[in-house]
Amino acid sequence: MILDNLITKRHDCFVTQDDFSDGFSRPFDAMSLQDTASGVALWRQVADGIERGIADGRFAAGDRLPGETEIAETYRVNRHTVRRALATLAERGLVRAERGSGTYVEAPRLAYPLRSRTRFSEIVGAGGREPDGRLIDASHELASRELARLLGLKTGAPLIRIEALRLADRTPICVGTIWLAAERFPDAGRIYERMRSMTKLLAHYGVRDYRRASTRVTAAIVDATDAARLDLALGRPVLVVDSTDVDAEGMPLVTKHTRFAAERVEFVVENS
Repeated sequence: MILDNLITKRHDCFVTQDDFSDGFSRPFDAMSLQDTASGVALWRQVADGIERGIADGRFAAGDRLPGETEIAETYRVNRHTVRRALATLAERGLVRAERGSGTYVEAPRLAYPLRSRTRFSEIVGAGGREPDGRLIDASHELASRELARLLGLKTGAPLIRIEALRLADRTPICVGTIWLAAERFPDAGRIYERMRSMTKLLAHYGVRDYRRASTRVTAAIVDATDAARLDLALGRPVLVVDSTDVDAEGMPLVTKHTRFAAERVEFVVENS
């Protein structure tokens, strides 16, 4: 009798395709969620089902996933289980949660060449995505000994410091701290805010071409400020690129300290 009751009683942890109405769009695999029979945790099964939906194209890059409530109803699980599944997918770089908006499918990693002529907008555009730049802050400061060396200036020379966020299809890719000589590039912060591109900013001051003189790549853990800017969870890795660009005559133009979301880019070193 006890066994019969267990067999005939429907439990929230068990669901098959027959449990869904014909009108449901079935964005996920309606697999049986059997935590005790399969030995696979419910949140893992939910995560695997969503991942299959991404892999087979039912959810394309940039698509918004159904809400937690809808996913929970689809899989007959509670929202805590759904949250854990989505958090796992986010840690793997497959989805991204936007505050107050929802959870979106992440695009594949952006192939980012490291070469003598590096242009963010060109790289993002070549990958079929829409580049964008946003000014976070612009301020004046005096050159430290190291910044003066990198920019070919005297220690204490006036600089303009720009904090900027770069995006591809609305997804934050990197945040950079940029220093330029205030004498050569007066009002650079305001110009960047309008142009939203370093290439266009330099062109505004008559610099039509420039090249990368040095690049140094290290790894770090994102801090609280950059985590908010890049929409990353605390503890996620970033790739840090310190670089200096020079003009056609080899004179330093700009030096940068850029933090890339490691799960959204892959650096490609080109020998040419």
